[in-house]
Amino acid sequence: MKIDASTKIADLLDQYPFLENFLVTVSPKFKSLKNPMMRKTIGKVASLKQVAAIGGIPLERLLKSLSEEIARHTDNSVPTAPLEKAPHEEILPDPSQRQEALKSIIKDLHAGGDMKTLKQRFGHLIKGVDASEIASMEQSLMDEGMPAEEIKKLCDVHVEIFKEALEEKDRPDPPAGHPIHTFMKENRKTEEIISRISMVLGKMGHPPNPKRYEIVRQNLAELLGKLADIDIHYSRKENQLFPSLEAHHFTGPSQVMWSIHDDIRAHLKKARNSFDQTDLEPAVSALKEGTQAIRDMIYKEEHILFPASLDMLSSEEWIKMKQGEAEIGYAWIEPDKGWPEADIRMPEIKPVEPVEALKDVSGVLGLDTGRMTLEQINLMLKHLPVDLTFVDATDHVAFYSDSPERIFPRSPAIIGREVRNCHPPKSVHIVNKILDEFKSGSKDTAGFWLELEGRFIYIRYFAVRDSEGTYQGTLEVSQDLTEIKKLSGENRLWDWN
Repeated sequence: MKIDASTKIADLLDQYPFLENFLVTVSPKFKSLKNPMMRKTIGKVASLKQVAAIGGIPLERLLKSLSEEIARHTDNSVPTAPLEKAPHEEILPDPSQRQEALKSIIKDLHAGGDMKTLKQRFGHLIKGVDASEIASMEQSLMDEGMPAEEIKKLCDVHVEIFKEALEEKDRPDPPAGHPIHTFMKENRKTEEIISRISMVLGKMGHPPNPKRYEIVRQNLAELLGKLADIDIHYSRKENQLFPSLEAHHFTGPSQVMWSIHDDIRAHLKKARNSFDQTDLEPAVSALKEGTQAIRDMIYKEEHILFPASLDMLSSEEWIKMKQGEAEIGYAWIEPDKGWPEADIRMPEIKPVEPVEALKDVSGVLGLDTGRMTLEQINLMLKHLPVDLTFVDATDHVAFYSDSPERIFPRSPAIIGREVRNCHPPKSVHIVNKILDEFKSGSKDTAGFWLELEGRFIYIRYFAVRDSEGTYQGTLEVSQDLTEIKKLSGENRLWDWN
């Protein structure tokens, strides 16, 4: 067996089991190799090059030591392949080569490689990498089977590796009124609110003093209420920007970033609840974690997501996105005037409403239990006191009701979106389970309830089947039961006034 940089550690230990104890004497970091699960997982893919990086020792020295130890135990010398010299300041002009180099760095990081070493490799291998390539690298890793949750764990670290290269790039400078300009305008407001929160936390002392907290309590509560509107910023990303990227088969950002959005939401919720209970240290800790995650997200948006999106999406796609923004709303600001009229000389594209396509239809539909025009059906759906969303038999969103009291944000960008991409990654496995049960016929309904900003929300899913029992889709019904739960006694029709 010849040993070289690409030799897998699991193969080596299977051939020479005595090397397990020897490696621990070389570096304490190799103790993990004694873990059977580690051997069966990372050991199957980790090369000796990666193992050397984990142990923080030169690859050449590791290969030489292994060869000598094998010879000592077996009386046989084991050849080692000569090492290739790493190129210095080599520029890889081929995008596919750069992609493989980027992926190699992140895979080594995944295997526990040393950050300093990986940064050096990055500097030697790649110059001038841009944001779209990093985003594409994430997508490619997910296509190869690396879970979104694992990418999320590595996200902060690999951004740190690439940070110096990204810093050399200017932030995008879209025209006023462009969706990205609006996102960035919100980011500046976010930074302002976080800065004010940091000043208030400083006044509370370290550790936080209860008496000082009472002095700033009202101010802090107002700032936390403002910061909670970051959810609108994230909802617009999730329901406007992400579907457009998914249409280009670019699902990495939505799966990874949505998961981080939920982490931020959880941190802020925990902070608010702990402050309400005057449980100060956990409150401050959660708030600091949340605000740092928000700052990191701003960096990822403006150095990776937004530049990659501007490269990928067409003017027509951005205009369509802009037309759906107001349905979700804006965090703290209003979009500037100007784009697209000032920059794109093209006829104004008006949003297509469902009713507009039906105005010339005068016919009446015969339903199972009555007759209605298409316009009447549309109006009835808009006036129902519940949120409806219909997912067709191919798992794509076909319809949502646009009621005035909508509970969850929706916009036209959701139509045609694969339903799994409409949910945060941590709940996708439940979505899959519900759909599988509905399609198999083993279940017909699923129900959930939660408390949301003081409201009690009931969410139900119904399998929709035709007269022959064939699955045709899933209907989601969401309802605010807050006031209904308070009902008691009677209020009959003749009592109404």
